[in-house]
Amino acid sequence: MNILDELKDAKIVGITGHVRPDGDCVGSTMGLYNFLKVNRPDLDVRIFLQKPGDEFNYIPRIDEIRQETDINLVCDAFVVLDCSSLDRIEPFAELFCNAKKTICLDHHISNKDFADVNLVEPDWSSTSEVLYTTLDEEKIDKDVATCIYTGIIHDTGVFKYSCTSKQTMAIAGKCMEKGIDYSDIIDNSFYAKTYIQNQILGRALLESVLFYDGKCIFSSISREIMDFYGVDGKSLGGIVEQLRLTEGVEVAIFMYEIGEGEYKVSLRSKKIIDVAKIAAKFDGGGHVRAAGFSIKGTVHGIINQIGALIEEQVKQLS
Repeated sequence: MNILDELKDAKIVGITGHVRPDGDCVGSTMGLYNFLKVNRPDLDVRIFLQKPGDEFNYIPRIDEIRQETDINLVCDAFVVLDCSSLDRIEPFAELFCNAKKTICLDHHISNKDFADVNLVEPDWSSTSEVLYTTLDEEKIDKDVATCIYTGIIHDTGVFKYSCTSKQTMAIAGKCMEKGIDYSDIIDNSFYAKTYIQNQILGRALLESVLFYDGKCIFSSISREIMDFYGVDGKSLGGIVEQLRLTEGVEVAIFMYEIGEGEYKVSLRSKKIIDVAKIAAKFDGGGHVRAAGFSIKGTVHGIINQIGALIEEQVKQLS
């Protein structure tokens, strides 16, 4: 696919990604937005997205994100990135439905090709990597490369997850050749934590629990604790990854309360367990080594359900 070819007849283009945008969502959507602003200056291109975390403030043109929908807007083309289903682009789904042409670029295995034109690569590291292959390389500038590199490092855990490939590294290298501040991007958007974030991370680690003979670990943060520290879910990034690094652990589980008795659950695994299959059981999604879902219940009730599914996979593999 060549994205310029797909949009050649368009005059108004909308772009969006999934709710609670992470690094790959921000990187891919803003990468396309910046690319079109430079290479199709005749376009009326608009990006719709929930507010990204402050760690992404270095992304070029991020202040041009529209956080509210426009019910009267009819786009000639509407592009969805890093999203496996229509319900994940609320509150902008109406813009998608009203568009004359819809396009989806994604890398989630759970994607059901819901757009008119779909490019889904489940074995690739990130949607940012998928996006890169649809762009004319000679037209990619430093701003676009900054966005794409951001998306890649976030969905590969800075090139350490199993989804990282030779192609992933080659694209990252080409982005570096554009003169991006790659070390600052990694430090400031992936590793940097505020004092409050470090306090919550410490609490989550302190209260974590090993189970299944030390092969699994979980921790949870209640709404009460989040209110005490004055944070939301955006401040809890990185906790599940730190849990995953615990020696001897195969699966890490982190959850935080998003409503009365409702939790956002993040799953990570190292080499054996397919956490995407587990998330799918709860209408969630993701990748083999990183997935998530939302669910109502008690902490221990949810953990017991996940634990049973982990044990089921272990038995099937043995």
